[in-house]
Amino acid sequence: MRFDPLTLLLLGLAVFILFKLRSVLGKRTGNERPPFDPYSKPEQTNGKANGQDNVIQLPDQVTHQPEPADQRGRGGDVVIDKVAPAGSALNGALKRILSVDRSFEPEQFVEGARAAYEMIVMAFAEGDKKALKNLLSRDVYEGFVSAIEDREKRGETIESTFVGIDKAEIVEAALKGTTAQVTVKIHSQLISATRNKEGEVVDGDPAKVTEVVDIWTFARDTTSRDPNWKLVATESAE
Repeated sequence: MRFDPLTLLLLGLAVFILFKLRSVLGKRTGNERPPFDPYSKPEQTNGKANGQDNVIQLPDQVTHQPEPADQRGRGGDVVIDKVAPAGSALNGALKRILSVDRSFEPEQFVEGARAAYEMIVMAFAEGDKKALKNLLSRDVYEGFVSAIEDREKRGETIESTFVGIDKAEIVEAALKGTTAQVTVKIHSQLISATRNKEGEVVDGDPAKVTEVVDIWTFARDTTSRDPNWKLVATESAE
């Protein structure tokens, strides 16, 4: 069979193109990364999902999947008995909350409350309204904002250092309709001083650690898909 020059040229060009495609695309070795799946879980780094290391949940109801009620059984009562004496009013109230919200874990709740307390105290001192909005109920938020704005009008600023929390415990609980309410008594240590526009200290002491005892109530609608609890009431124990 004879080939004219044009046929030979086209055949050579086809072989060249095939060779280039093979060199660019390569061969499958079985070690390729799988295709991106938008519904897969994000990769974990040091035990935290990327971009989620600054998220505080109160309590963590996402990463811990609760056992079904028929499997948890007496275990739920044991968890409640660890934070409230069996037979007490508090114990009964916590069990009522657990009966409608199987993901509720008192000890984990307290840890979340401790974290939220520090965030709220520091956000208030810094006048960070955006941070407060996600942690407070509407009424409490409006009260905090009003206090911040009054402070700003007077030209005052707060210098605050959060030393730590000595103790935090659940002291009251209630289930009102579908809304769960849990009250926590928090013993903390703060260094706080309020300065006027001239920089003079008008309240507190920038060199003194103060013992503070607060009683805060958090609430959540147990029928809501939103797992977040919000601060709905505050009072000082002093």
